[in-house]
Amino acid sequence: MPHDIVIATEAELRRSVQLDERIVDVVEEAFRALARGDVVMPPVLSMDLPMVNGEVDVKTAYIPGFDGFAIKVSPGFFDNPALGLASLNGLMILFSAKTGLVEALFLDNGYLTDIRTAAAGAVAARHLAPETVDTVTVFGTGVQARLQVAAARLVRPFSRVFVWGRDPAKAETCAREIAQAHGVEARATDDPATAVAQSQLAITTTPAREPVFLADWLHPGLHITAMGSDQNGKTEIDPQALARADAYVCDRVSQCEKLGELRSARAAGLLLQETPAELGEVIAGTRPGRRAPSDVTICDLTGTGAQDTAIASHVFAVCRDAGTKERIGTIIRA
Repeated sequence: MPHDIVIATEAELRRSVQLDERIVDVVEEAFRALARGDVVMPPVLSMDLPMVNGEVDVKTAYIPGFDGFAIKVSPGFFDNPALGLASLNGLMILFSAKTGLVEALFLDNGYLTDIRTAAAGAVAARHLAPETVDTVTVFGTGVQARLQVAAARLVRPFSRVFVWGRDPAKAETCAREIAQAHGVEARATDDPATAVAQSQLAITTTPAREPVFLADWLHPGLHITAMGSDQNGKTEIDPQALARADAYVCDRVSQCEKLGELRSARAAGLLLQETPAELGEVIAGTRPGRRAPSDVTICDLTGTGAQDTAIASHVFAVCRDAGTKERIGTIIRA
């Protein structure tokens, strides 16, 4: 029997869905659901394609109680800018959790992934960062560097940002854009150690394969959100930092031990006998996170299929809440 399918482009999604506190709450609920233990979330299908300087991830999750579930395909081809193309693209398909029929196709080119990833950083900061954050250091100069700052500011308003990047010119541009977007003091730095020493929150957003954050930079009261390591071989954080932290928290332990910072730590012989807390467990109060203002906390975000199902379900609800689905995307009958 024919049924309606919503198809929305990146431009349509950008007009209708922005990074805000509502998105942060949607992603937080996905983490809370993971802590309940009844989410069906298979391992990430991840392809590393060094011969073309690319990678592809496929993620999905079924969350009981949600009307739909998403499958997300996320390619990254990092020579694309030389061709005048974006490095990241992709799409999300939303299926009915009752019938399995396709309900929506979001041709977002990675936009929904970008905002749900940034929102996860805000959730981590909401539950693990100190109550007062004055200064942030962000490692990286790309889209996530900007979005992670914007997301963190939703839950921990701050007035100063340091930006470190391998390319000083890109760091200067990123800092200038952050300052203009948020009305904060922002400047590039070539001395990340000094910048971190003045910060209560550090965010790493790089594709690094060697640590860009050293364990010796840890200091009381610091929180680190590490979100760049999402493929085997990537690492941003000195493994010793994970061992020294008062709380090291994963978005999903099974992913972090294969794709995230936990993999690097265990390869270095650290945290071998420990099962770190997951962010959903900290949110639910079943595992501890920050226990004292002086604690050092680290959250390792590899990106989960639960986040994709949550954001896709939210966007589909926005389509319905618009009164007529035609306001967002195009409807086809299949």
